[in-house]
Amino acid sequence: MNQRPQIPKGSGVAVARSVDAHHPLRALWVLVLGLVLLLAQAMSASAQATPKSFADLADKISPAVVNITTTTTVESRSGPSPIVPEGSPFEDFFREFNDRNNGNRNGSPRRSQALGSGFVISEDGYIVTNNHVIDGADEIMIEFFSGGELPATVIGTDPNTDIALLKVKGDAALPFVPFGDSDTMRVGDWVVAMGNPLGQGFSVSAGIVSARNRALSGTYDDYIQTDAAINRGNSGGPLFNLDGEVIGVNTAILSPNGGSIGIGFAMSSKVVTKVVEQLKEFGETRRGWLGVRIQDVTSDIAESIGLEKAAGALVTDVPEGPAMVAGMKAGDVITSFDGVEVVDTRGLVRTVGNTKVGKSVRVVVYRDGKTETLKITLGRRENAEGAVPASAPADAPVESDVLGLTVSTITPELSEQLNLSGPNDGLVVTDVAEDSEAFEKNIRTGDIITEAGQQKVKDVGDLDDRIADAREAGRKSILLLVRRAGEPRFVALTLQ
Repeated sequence: MNQRPQIPKGSGVAVARSVDAHHPLRALWVLVLGLVLLLAQAMSASAQATPKSFADLADKISPAVVNITTTTTVESRSGPSPIVPEGSPFEDFFREFNDRNNGNRNGSPRRSQALGSGFVISEDGYIVTNNHVIDGADEIMIEFFSGGELPATVIGTDPNTDIALLKVKGDAALPFVPFGDSDTMRVGDWVVAMGNPLGQGFSVSAGIVSARNRALSGTYDDYIQTDAAINRGNSGGPLFNLDGEVIGVNTAILSPNGGSIGIGFAMSSKVVTKVVEQLKEFGETRRGWLGVRIQDVTSDIAESIGLEKAAGALVTDVPEGPAMVAGMKAGDVITSFDGVEVVDTRGLVRTVGNTKVGKSVRVVVYRDGKTETLKITLGRRENAEGAVPASAPADAPVESDVLGLTVSTITPELSEQLNLSGPNDGLVVTDVAEDSEAFEKNIRTGDIITEAGQQKVKDVGDLDDRIADAREAGRKSILLLVRRAGEPRFVALTLQ
């Protein structure tokens, strides 16, 4: 005899089963009611995840957040005071200005103060802030939430990520906050910022993550964008998740008027923790260096070299360095670095920079329609010095119109006329049709074309041959390596 499965009492399913044989309609309604109750419970649990108050979190994190005051010696400018007509609406303004500066008319140095924020990351007194908060300061004073003050010394700075590491010496262990994983933060997650906005110390503001992986201007940028109120003075302060972990360092705001409009940026903890570790160990950063110049692979570039998708980092130049030693060439597309797929140049730069100096890595490149693996021992970016290739003698002057460009071999006269610098290999652009694709893609007079179809060009005949080869191969475009003021970049032009 088969036993019937046991169903927990109190569930909608159990009730429905008990009346199923005699009241099928009632069973259906009970089942629906049970599902509604389950949905209501789920919504209630979700609502409970939204904090009713941030007070407990503020109590928890406040002791580790600090106000920073810096003092800098500024050379005063001496000179005559402005003459303002009596009765002018500006008379009172300039009288106050002159009164404040009366003691400095002889041009003697004066002391200038600035405010910022920071946070303690260890009980022995290490403090993180922005580099621009303490840059150039003669004295740095740390004010704690408890009311005490201590002078700080600079352990190290990193202008590339705008991070600085300070150190104070106290008589007792200091309260501190841990770093969290910024990669787990999602758009819409709650965050809390704390700092010293406009000199109003230990202020808390709350908001959400409004965007991820923002880049402003730095090579290693990875900013969390938030609408939590951030103003001047918040710089260097922490951005917390709801567990009280630092997932970003408040660094910048986007504002037309200098005040918060709800677009603030915090450098992600993923970047900050690596920088802090190196500053603590070495007093400076030590980033990996590959030794290449690169650009993103666009769809037309991918098509011109037979690459299946527009991804990777296209190598435009290989100066003396680790990559040259390993045999990398201009025109290679880096598709994988140390086992990590390369999506674009920004990702590659960050990955290389985060790799230990001296490590041997495998780099996969796409070259001439197939992949090759190179083993490269990384150098140190901070010590890298660019190498300028030696110049080669120019060929006889020959001029031609092609792809909307007028090009010529380089003569001493042309070099002087166009004020060319750097190596003189290749063809110089002497004119660009303004209605051409070349002009649209920012090729200009004075640019030098050194490669076409990933092969060197020394004269107009070479360029014509490369164009003919591309057409014969069924290409819709041809890839040109163009240099301007020594800086190389690839441009794909459609074959007409």
